[in-house]
Amino acid sequence: MFRVSSIAIAIGLVGTAFAQDPPQPPAQPPAQAPARAPRPAPPARDPHTPGYVTAKELPDGENAPVKTDGNFILGPTHNPAPEMTVQDGVPQGTIYNFTMESTDSKIYPGIAREGMKPDPTDPTKMVVASHPAPYTRKLAVYVPKQYVPGTEAPFIIGADGPDLGLFKALDNLMAQKRVPVMIAISIGNGSGDAQGSERGLEYDTMSGLYAEWVEKEVLPVVEKNYNVKLTKDPDGRATMGGSSGGSCALIMAWYRPELYHRVLTYSGTYVNQQWPANAETPHGAWEFHENLIPKSAKKPIRIWMEVGDKDNLSTRDAYHDWVLANENMARVLAEKGYHYQFVFAKNAGHTDRATKAQTLPEALEYIWQGYSKK
Repeated sequence: MFRVSSIAIAIGLVGTAFAQDPPQPPAQPPAQAPARAPRPAPPARDPHTPGYVTAKELPDGENAPVKTDGNFILGPTHNPAPEMTVQDGVPQGTIYNFTMESTDSKIYPGIAREGMKPDPTDPTKMVVASHPAPYTRKLAVYVPKQYVPGTEAPFIIGADGPDLGLFKALDNLMAQKRVPVMIAISIGNGSGDAQGSERGLEYDTMSGLYAEWVEKEVLPVVEKNYNVKLTKDPDGRATMGGSSGGSCALIMAWYRPELYHRVLTYSGTYVNQQWPANAETPHGAWEFHENLIPKSAKKPIRIWMEVGDKDNLSTRDAYHDWVLANENMARVLAEKGYHYQFVFAKNAGHTDRATKAQTLPEALEYIWQGYSKK
């Protein structure tokens, strides 16, 4: 069921009990399971490592030039861009929050993971058990002040929403005429993470299914309830996300290029997270740089990517190094002649908030280069 969100405050009442019997000794607490050892922090990778792409080192605190393709290295200081804060005199868009119930979805009725362990016969695979599980999804629609109701508009789809930072950036960028006047649809995931979860199913599956779900079950709700008309022109449609949401953003455009041409990713999970297994793409999103992009005709996709020097790394197999995956992406995109910009950020972890606050306005402006409303 579609629901406009509301804020509920729960107040708990504590009753006082008057004991009639003598006080009893306190019960012994149940035995606690041994604490899991913390995951070791990923080492900081050097952007000049042999095998990584050649990149231009920028002065500390500076972003890559908006109109230039290629590879860039950000310095260790990450201050928020001025466009990430509310500015006096800048028109503020309207944000509409609502929810969607999985029980109403024909494509994603909901799953949750029961357990996961490495496959003893193949270290590249996981043995996963999951079961049906309903969920409530949060979504937000941003409509800029400059939008004329009922007119056709470009838009951007964001994963792991709602993303208030995106909306602030768009307010300022549109006021400065650095991006077109657009709608933003920020979609929460269906819960969980990685293999066997609803989020993992949505974001890591190498197919056009998530794009189909957005097209059939989200966009009609947005148009019907918020008096907007979303363009059908793929050049006026963008996707964005971080981590698996980033790989999802590219998956949407790769498998449905007739729907999306512009992609923005932070710490893109171009690694082997796909579940269930697919014989056509046995290494999941690692296949993008291993086979799909090198062996396919160039597609009409423009992409901005970021990875941090301390980004995720798992040594359980050869397909879970986020830094190497993004470096490989930059290499194969250059070889195929794509319009892309790749940013390697020093002093930055996985989906690093400070790095995003520094770079998001520049990234948005980059991916919308060349757009003209038809």
